[in-house]
Amino acid sequence: MSDTAFPAGDLMKGKRGLVMGVANKNSIAWGIAQQLHAQGAELAFSYQDEALEKRVRPLVESLGGEPFMVTADVTDDASMEACFKTIEDRWGRLDFLVHAIAFAGKDELQGSFTHNTTREGFKRAMDVSAFSFVDAARRASALMPSREEGGGAMISMTYLGSERVVPNYNVMGVAKAALEASTRYIARDLGPAGIRVNAISAGPMRTLAMAGISGGRTLMKTGKDWSMLKEDTTMEGVAGAALYLLSDLGKSCTGEVLHVDAGFHAVAVPDIEE
Repeated sequence: MSDTAFPAGDLMKGKRGLVMGVANKNSIAWGIAQQLHAQGAELAFSYQDEALEKRVRPLVESLGGEPFMVTADVTDDASMEACFKTIEDRWGRLDFLVHAIAFAGKDELQGSFTHNTTREGFKRAMDVSAFSFVDAARRASALMPSREEGGGAMISMTYLGSERVVPNYNVMGVAKAALEASTRYIARDLGPAGIRVNAISAGPMRTLAMAGISGGRTLMKTGKDWSMLKEDTTMEGVAGAALYLLSDLGKSCTGEVLHVDAGFHAVAVPDIEE
């Protein structure tokens, strides 16, 4: 169920992890899952509700083997508790966590941040997009091996709108800034246990999340035209970065926000002649 051929190998052989946030075949979380699977990882997938399960299950089944899917509403403590209890009962441990969950109302992803952001919308965006990683990290870390046994690894997904003003990104930019700060604090707290925690800041990609932002197509074009490599951010690039951070290749790397955007983040002003 993918046109992308992800490099196969054994970098993740013997490792088990939870992937949160697959919505469809274009999801970044799905691209990461395919790369981890190609490198030997055993995967569990969380989904919010029945509608999402129907979309995600065919993808998971395409990987072969017995699908491991578990419901998890990140806004509900009981649901999260049940999710990780199911994983503990089946596997007994968890080696890595992929968090790719975010949400903001469509009306708040257009126009003025100041005038369109409501109190309820702000709280919801922060809860789903930032606190959910704090909560998932706490629960996942309790199932991860000790430092002596190899520790564990976690990644969250962010975007440049956390650092700089991006048209229409609005409250999501603020939530992503909170997510990145949370990633650093979680890295500090879990580091002594041998658990590495990082974030990937991917460039604009054709995902369901990008479709929800007013002017998403313009962001895609600008991301390519202004980038140093003059190319779109690729799923192979993002998934490869995730593999690095979650595998033993990423040892000594924690508390980091890794930009995978063809160099767009480093450009202050594009070449006028271009």
